[in-house]
Amino acid sequence: MRAFDFSRAESVGNAAQHGNAETAFVAGGTTLLDLVKLDVMRPAAVVDINALPLKAVERLADGRLKIGALVTNTDLAHHPEVKRDYPLLSQALLAGASTQLRNMATTAGNLMQRTRCPYFRDVGSACNKRQPGSGCDARDGINRMHALLGGSADCIAVHPSDMCVALAAIGATLTLEGPSGEREVAFADFHRLPGDTPHLEHDLAADELITALTLDAPLAPAGSHYLKLRDRASYEFALASAAAQLKLDGERIIEARLALGGVATKPWRASEAEAALVGQPAVLASFERAAEIALRDAQPRAHNAFKVDLAKQAIVRALRDASRAAQRGTDQDDTDQDDTGQGRTDTQESQA
Repeated sequence: MRAFDFSRAESVGNAAQHGNAETAFVAGGTTLLDLVKLDVMRPAAVVDINALPLKAVERLADGRLKIGALVTNTDLAHHPEVKRDYPLLSQALLAGASTQLRNMATTAGNLMQRTRCPYFRDVGSACNKRQPGSGCDARDGINRMHALLGGSADCIAVHPSDMCVALAAIGATLTLEGPSGEREVAFADFHRLPGDTPHLEHDLAADELITALTLDAPLAPAGSHYLKLRDRASYEFALASAAAQLKLDGERIIEARLALGGVATKPWRASEAEAALVGQPAVLASFERAAEIALRDAQPRAHNAFKVDLAKQAIVRALRDASRAAQRGTDQDDTDQDDTGQGRTDTQESQA
């Protein structure tokens, strides 16, 4: 690991003054420290922001929920208002990583989580995200875990976060702060598609910090479900995941939210599939049609074509279970879950 300067910020303004392209901010450090050890990230300076007053969760007058950037994944998943009004987010958080990592990982850190693409994490491989213009070894390499949606000729790396998939379905706003002041960015606009600049992953300047995440007012009454399909039951990244919310009038769908993970280069909102669900009966045929629409632009590579059908299965099952929860008048549903509370694939192949 390369040497770097280390300091602690006492205020958001103080932290922003340190921010530049050569500086990294650290809170939980669950991604940053790994990448520094691998020589993927090479900050000249690291600024500890754990002393900043960004650990509150508060209900706003308009019904939204504001979450401080340093709230841990564990605290957020178990927060009473999150469990009651945003169970989809709680389910997604508990599906991610391990208990030890969730205890350290922060809300803002999860938003900034970087891909687990093995070519990105191997400095001996060509990776446009790590070194612009060097190429993308994943396209013709072992690409079993890579993206079907949102990829480009320069990058097909999957976005790894479970939390962000739920946020894509829920809707949220990020508060960013830097020397020029405070600004807000819609969650849907924060993560960028790779295009020909995969190294530009998000809408955050080098001298800015995420200070808060504000969830849209809850969709209620509604049923929701997060389903994560993976090679093993715990501490594993998704092969495909689906976050679904349905609001029903009897058996007719009047509002739908659907987002996908494990198959796209950013948290993927399936807007066309949502539109196709509205006005339809909450039955298997409607869910299957939505799944077909959500994956119709998929561009599989040599080793990940199986993800197309897997993602469709995740969508159908998540929508089905969200529908059942809505019909019962509750967001909780234990259907198709193992003893860890998460779905698994029927095959347990070893990860390539």
